[in-house]
Amino acid sequence: MSLKDNLHIMVVDDMSTSRGLITQALDELGIRNYLTENDGATALKRLAAKPVHLVLSDFNMPGLDGLQLLDALRQTQSTQKIGFILVTGRADKDVLDRGIKLGMNNYIKKPFSTLDMKQCVERVVGPL
Repeated sequence: MSLKDNLHIMVVDDMSTSRGLITQALDELGIRNYLTENDGATALKRLAAKPVHLVLSDFNMPGLDGLQLLDALRQTQSTQKIGFILVTGRADKDVLDRGIKLGMNNYIKKPFSTLDMKQCVERVVGPL
């Protein structure tokens, strides 16, 4: 059984179109074990109850943004080791520096291709 068969991912994005583009890329990569949430607070509750291996989260969301979600995940023992990839259209130095300080594993800039997503995920979890 390959890594992509065992890998569990949560996609967090407030925009349904963006969630769809991320899950479409995961589908094209053969990754089937993923959940989606449309806000950081709900994602945090769900992850605390049942952690996944990797979170792909948008940065710009109302309420709990992607970096606030990352910070909250790193504060809780059951979720602190979850891999975290920030998905953003705003990959400026300030955002990336804050993410690195909080323990972000990688980031991907919108728009992205399926190959970009594959390479980004593999840098965190290993070869798919």
